[in-house]
Amino acid sequence: MNKQELTNRGAGVAKWVFPPIHPEGRKFGLIAGAICVFFAFMAWETLAWPMAGITAWTLAFFRDPARTTPQDDRFIVAPADGLVTLIEVVPPPPELSGPAGLGDQPMTRVSIFMSVFDVHINRSPIRGTITRIAYIAGKFLNADLDKASEENERQHFMVERSDGVRIGFTQIAGLVARRIVSFKKEGDEVMAGDRVGLIRFGSRVDVFLPHGTAPRIIKGQRCVAGETILAEIGIDQDLRALSH
Repeated sequence: MNKQELTNRGAGVAKWVFPPIHPEGRKFGLIAGAICVFFAFMAWETLAWPMAGITAWTLAFFRDPARTTPQDDRFIVAPADGLVTLIEVVPPPPELSGPAGLGDQPMTRVSIFMSVFDVHINRSPIRGTITRIAYIAGKFLNADLDKASEENERQHFMVERSDGVRIGFTQIAGLVARRIVSFKKEGDEVMAGDRVGLIRFGSRVDVFLPHGTAPRIIKGQRCVAGETILAEIGIDQDLRALSH
């Protein structure tokens, strides 16, 4: 996908384009479309019309829109589209803890819940090197539950900047999710906003913020992967909002 630089001074060209379908989803769209065509050919209209809707939804689910990511190493950007449902101080997961990981002290975890209508492509929150990927098989509880972080199928990432700052984030499968897909491997270099994976159907992504860094988003706020600024490293500030 072509990249261009845009600025807050008006440089660059921005226009709406129909989002492409990620290759991971094209086979599912083709299967649904083939079933729809078969039903139509057999004149089974009561089945063909619902199947046409399922085909359209499947293609929409795997849409992969371009995102404009702020290029500033101070910022941690959202790795997922969706609703911020939890902001809690918790110990880092065992797979990301320890001296070579995120440490062992409690840290702020921001949880972003993706419904089946959200874009499910996940992106790197910072620029750096992927130093750890850990996959854990598990259950398929509602991803909106707090215990999903410890019990569901999940995949942990850790990205380390050149100055040693580390950010951990976790893809968590949900009730209808049955596959976590990674596009990257350990040792890969990523830019903030680069695509790192997806979760098929409803799911959640947790982000662990460095110590001394508070979220710049509010519980109940919606995030856009690769665009919404979750936090500014080293800035610890209280924020309040009204839901209306």
